[in-house]
Amino acid sequence: MAKTAVTLGIDIGGTNTKLGLVNNAGRCVISKSIPTYAEENLDTFLDHLFKTVEEITEPVAEHFEIKAVGIGAPNANFYSGCIEEAPNLKWGKLVPLVEIVEEKIKLPTVLTNDANAAAIGEMLFGVAKGMKNFIVITLGTGLGSGIVVNGELVYGHDGFAGELGHVTVIPEGRDHTTGLKGSLETYVSATGIKRTVFELLSLRIHPSRLREVSFNNLVAKDIATAAQEGDLIATEAFEYTGKILGVALANSVAHLSPEAIILFGGLANAGDLLLDPTKKHFEKNLLHIFRNKVKITLSDLKGDNTAVLGAGALAWKNFEG
Repeated sequence: MAKTAVTLGIDIGGTNTKLGLVNNAGRCVISKSIPTYAEENLDTFLDHLFKTVEEITEPVAEHFEIKAVGIGAPNANFYSGCIEEAPNLKWGKLVPLVEIVEEKIKLPTVLTNDANAAAIGEMLFGVAKGMKNFIVITLGTGLGSGIVVNGELVYGHDGFAGELGHVTVIPEGRDHTTGLKGSLETYVSATGIKRTVFELLSLRIHPSRLREVSFNNLVAKDIATAAQEGDLIATEAFEYTGKILGVALANSVAHLSPEAIILFGGLANAGDLLLDPTKKHFEKNLLHIFRNKVKITLSDLKGDNTAVLGAGALAWKNFEG
C-alpha cells in the first residue's frame, strides 16, 4: 500500500516546541511537545528535538512518507535559514537551523517566523483559503503578523518584513524590550492588555475582581472572563485594546488593501470582546474608498496544533510537487 505523504511541522516557542506530521488536507496526524530549553545551549535543544523526531516518525514509517520540513520560530529569516538574535532564545546571535536540520534529517527544510507560518497555514488550510491578499495578526504574549500579497508571503529585502507589532502607535508611549516606545505590541497582546488593566485600576474607582490578582498571575483569559461577567475595568480594557488595534489595521489597509485581516492566537480567543471594538474603530479610521470592503475575522484553525499546522503548511507550499 502506498504511503501517505506528509510534512514535518516544527513550531519553536519561547517555552515549548511542538512538532507533528501534517497531511495535505491540513490534518496533524501525530504530534508531540517538548521544552524549548531556551535558557540552555543549542545542543541541548537539538538533542531533544532530533530524538523526538525519531520517536514520532519511526513507529509510523510504514504508513507515512515525510516530504519536507517546515519550521516556525521567533526571529527566523526565510532567506538565510537562520534564527537571528531571538531575544527569548539564548542560543547565540545566529543559529543556522535549516543547515543543521537538513544535515541531520536529510530532508529539504524551510524556516520562517511563527506569524508567517500562521499566514501560510491560513492560506492552505484555514479561512484564507482561496485568498490572494490578506494579513494574519497573531495575538499571544506579543503581536506578530504575516502579510500575503498576490498569493505570496511578503519577506522584504532582508527576510524581516511584516513586523506590525513594532510599528509606533503612541509616540513616546509604553516601553518595549527593543528599546522602542509606544509600539503596537505593548498595547495589543496578552501582555499589553494586562498593562492596560493595571493602568485602568489606578485611574478608576470601579470595583473589579481584577484588583485581587497580581500582575504576574493575571492572564488574558481572566480579563475576558471578567468582561463577560460585566466587569467595567475589563470591558474598558478590551475597548481600549480594540481601538488601538483598529486604528493600526486601518493604516495597514492604506498600504496593502487586503481582502481580509485574520486574528489568530490566545488573545483572539476573547472573540467579540476584542472583535467588536476593533471593527468599530477600524471602519471609523479607514479612507472612504476602503470602507466595508475589508473583513476582520477570527482564524478557524482550532485545537492545540495550529502552530504545527502552520509550519507543516510552510513545507507544503515550498516543496509540493
